[in-house]
Amino acid sequence: MAKHTVLSSGAKLWRSLACAKSELRLDLTLACGQSFRWRETAEGHWTGVIGGRVWTLTQTDDTLWYHIYQSLDRQGETCGRKKGAGVSLQLENKSDNRFKEAVKKEEEEPVAVTPVHQDTKEEEEMLRDYFQLNVKLGDLYKEWGAADHHFKHIADIFTVIRMLCQDPTECLFSFMCSSNNHTSRIQGMVERLCQSLGTLLCQLDQTSYHNFPSLSALADTSVEARLRDLGFGYRARFFQQSAKQILDTHGIQWLEGLRSAPYLQVADCVCLMSLDKVEAVPIDTHVWQIAKRDYKYGSGNGQTGKLHRDIGDFFRKLWGPYAGWAHSVLFCADLKKFRNLKEMLHMKRPKKEENDEEELTVAGKKRKIKKEKIDTVKNIKAKAGHHKKAKKSA
Repeated sequence: MAKHTVLSSGAKLWRSLACAKSELRLDLTLACGQSFRWRETAEGHWTGVIGGRVWTLTQTDDTLWYHIYQSLDRQGETCGRKKGAGVSLQLENKSDNRFKEAVKKEEEEPVAVTPVHQDTKEEEEMLRDYFQLNVKLGDLYKEWGAADHHFKHIADIFTVIRMLCQDPTECLFSFMCSSNNHTSRIQGMVERLCQSLGTLLCQLDQTSYHNFPSLSALADTSVEARLRDLGFGYRARFFQQSAKQILDTHGIQWLEGLRSAPYLQVADCVCLMSLDKVEAVPIDTHVWQIAKRDYKYGSGNGQTGKLHRDIGDFFRKLWGPYAGWAHSVLFCADLKKFRNLKEMLHMKRPKKEENDEEELTVAGKKRKIKKEKIDTVKNIKAKAGHHKKAKKSA
């Protein structure tokens, strides 16, 4: 059976592009809650789907290495080469049958990398686009750190987290799973969605990889019942109706076209992670708590639309045009899965900063005690005045 490849198995199976670790950290970027389809399949090796192809990525100090697995399709078709491509359920079943036949014929043989030809440049550009490597992240970190002391402290540990440029359909419907959910459950839902409705691409070490479903597949009338069976609950109907409305009202290319639409017309997560709106700051529970806890943002009560815009404007003013990218660093640092890294933050915390905080805490306690004393004196005087009035009236 085909296996996940590793760099130690031989560089000839891999391609590479120059990319320093100071500009990209795969472990943080792929696991910080932007995308839910990447898995660490060996130490430092991440496997997922980009543009209808299955990739394994790893990196050394100055190089990003990538391996693309051969498509299941044995009949010369592109098999999901187009971004966001999907097929009907009938075609998916045919892919399943072809796959089972292929496995019987080639059991225990390692899967071959796609031959090097004119597609090599295209695939390298896909990778550059996905990680937005044209953005010089090191320069942005310096700017954010200079403007924001708290960011600089966090960035000492949570380094080089890039924003991905994802397929808008995948991004939109993945984040529909995120309401009132934690990351591991979202990953499970997205994976079940792809397995049920997406094109089967390949199988590695008994793990099946599917393309993300197309809008047409998501809009099918049978989808609601299938997703309810998969544990999507109320979201099942919302998925099907949303896909149908997009197709009926706007057409299949509408989501891609939103890249040129004004920022405020589109949901923040989709704006930032798939539509090139680098200023978008998605406000969820994590970011709301960060604003209150770390920036003492006290305007408004509850999480209303206006409050979300106000918090977003606060961070845009603080961090500048790429505020959405800066927000992702603090969001990542607030996730429970990176608790071990957060502990390193406390260990590296400057002594002066700890002393300053202790002084503030002591000063706060003194102010509280002083206020309590003043209030006590006021109460005593008020009671004394009340007794004097009572005696006079008697």
